Amino acid sequence: MKLLPLFLRKPIEAVYERRLAATLVGLPRPQHVGIMVDGNRRWARKAGHTDVREGYRAGGAKVTTFLGWCTAAGIEHVTLFMLSDDNLGRPAEELGPLIEVIEQTVRDITAEGRDWEVRAIGSLDMLPGTSARVLKEATAATTGRGGLKVDVAVGYGGRREIVDAVKSAFEEHIAAGGDPAELVARFGIDDISRHLYSPVADHTDFIIRTSGEQRLSGFLLWQSAYAEMHWVDCYWPAFRHVDFLRALRSYANRERRFGK
Repeated sequence: MKLLPLFLRKPIEAVYERRLAATLVGLPRPQHVGIMVDGNRRWARKAGHTDVREGYRAGGAKVTTFLGWCTAAGIEHVTLFMLSDDNLGRPAEELGPLIEVIEQTVRDITAEGRDWEVRAIGSLDMLPGTSARVLKEATAATTGRGGLKVDVAVGYGGRREIVDAVKSAFEEHIAAGGDPAELVARFGIDDISRHLYSPVADHTDFIIRTSGEQRLSGFLLWQSAYAEMHWVDCYWPAFRHVDFLRALRSYANRERRFGK
C-alpha cells in the first residue's frame, strides 16, 4: 500500500495524536521513566549517512525534545541511558565522538531557562579526558531548580551500581565508628537503595527501549524489580511524540501487582 503524501500525512497524524492524548487524561502515569536511547548508529546508516556521528547528533537533539514531552505529561523523574560501562571499551575513534555528543546534550539540557534538575550518574571517573569534570560542572548548576529530575547515565552499569552501593553503605557505617559485623547482621534492601547513584531512583515505574531490542543490558537492575517494560521498534532519533503517547497508553492499561 502506498503511503499518503507528506502534506496529507502530517495533518492526519496530528489529529490522531491529539485524540490519543485526550484518551490518556485521568489515567495512571508513571512517575519515574527509564529510557534506553538505542539505535543511533543504525538510524544513521539507514538514513544514508556515512558518518555514524550524525546518528549520535540526532539522538542527542531528541533528548531535549523527549524531556519536554515528559514535563508536559507530568512525569517526575527520567533516567536516560546514554552510555554503558561496557561501551567504554569501544575504540577511541568511536567513543570520542559519542562522548562529545553526550557532553553537548548535557550542556543543552542544563542551560539557563531549563526547569530540569540534572544529575550525571555512573562511573564518571572512568570517562576519558576531562569528560567527568565537564558533566559534573554542567549538572551542578541545576541543583535546586526543582521541576523534572533527570539522571543521565554515562559509563553506567547496573551491576557496578549495586557493588558501589554496598561499598558505600559499609564505608559510611565504618566512618561513623560502626562495627562491620553489626552491619552485616542487619544489612537489608534499604541499605542498598539509599546508596544508589541517584538517591531518589530506588523505584522505577516504566522502562522504554527503542530500536526493537528486548533486553535491559544492565540498565537499572536494582530499580527495575517491578518496572513495566515497553519495547519500541523505531530507532531513537526517529522516536515520535505519538510513540511516547502509545507507551503511556500501554502503561495505563496494565494492572500492576508488585508480585502480589
